[in-house]
Amino acid sequence: MAVYHCSLCRRTSFTGRRHLYSAAHRRRLQEALGRLEEEVAAARAAMDGAAVRRYDPAEHERRVWCLCCGRGVRRDGRSGALALPHAGLLQHLAGAEHRRETARFWRENRADAALRERFVVAAEEYARFAAALEKAVGAHEEREEENIRQMAARIREAERRQRDTVRAALEPSTETERCAAPPGCSSAAGPARDASGCAELPGPSMMRTGPNLSWMESGQALTFIGHQETEGRGNVHTGAKPPWLTEEDEEDGSKQQIGPSYEEFLKQKEKQKLKKLPAERVGANFDHTSQTGDSWLPSFGRVWNHGRRWQSRHQFRAESGGKKKKR
Repeated sequence: MAVYHCSLCRRTSFTGRRHLYSAAHRRRLQEALGRLEEEVAAARAAMDGAAVRRYDPAEHERRVWCLCCGRGVRRDGRSGALALPHAGLLQHLAGAEHRRETARFWRENRADAALRERFVVAAEEYARFAAALEKAVGAHEEREEENIRQMAARIREAERRQRDTVRAALEPSTETERCAAPPGCSSAAGPARDASGCAELPGPSMMRTGPNLSWMESGQALTFIGHQETEGRGNVHTGAKPPWLTEEDEEDGSKQQIGPSYEEFLKQKEKQKLKKLPAERVGANFDHTSQTGDSWLPSFGRVWNHGRRWQSRHQFRAESGGKKKKR
């Protein structure tokens, strides 16, 4: 009895090659060829309009299982940062190795010979597709370069406008500044004017011309919160010492105490300790403000040094003169 192993069905048949004509083998062969035919049909449809896309590893790293060659083939091609849809599978289908393996697979599995041409691509068709794909890649690169040039032009224009704005803001005022001092200091005096008459000229910080402040006249001025004045003290803007360099006045007396005293802290600490004790303990509710006389004595007696404890009560009464006679 002949033994035959079918790689498609993944089983060993003891009837030999007659397994190839069985219904189970024909069904599995038809299902496998149907899955491969769907991928080949999609690749043939992409040959009519070659297109390129931006490369995405999650999308364009997919592989297609070639049943004839028995290995996985990358579906899409790649050119730099561009993905070429179905280019990898078409290149494999147009190769001589795939054509040779397809003939072997058809011969070993007794497949229909009329269906074999559906799973191969002619070299002429792939050459036309490769030429169209090359043109598409070139057109895409030209578009990218044009976009880069336009973006660079927009950036240069924005930088030019920014420089013009800064230059206009830093240009000095065209109006001639006049001296606001007494009449002895006039602009007509020229270089030979009296220096003593201009002794009250403002400093360099006041003479420096600032940017155009016309926006303040349009109602966009900042909110005025009033003058911040201190009681008889200056600030760093008027030449006074900052607070951290000012010595404390010793004539003010003792320093003001902040927070509770040390004695109050100890009392509060004792109260916190008492809160942790059980509330039903002996003496917890004792009234320390009550008044007691000299004749007060606890029911259990007094402090004793010898004898029995109950004898201390009689000893106390004897000392106080109030001992009762025994019956």
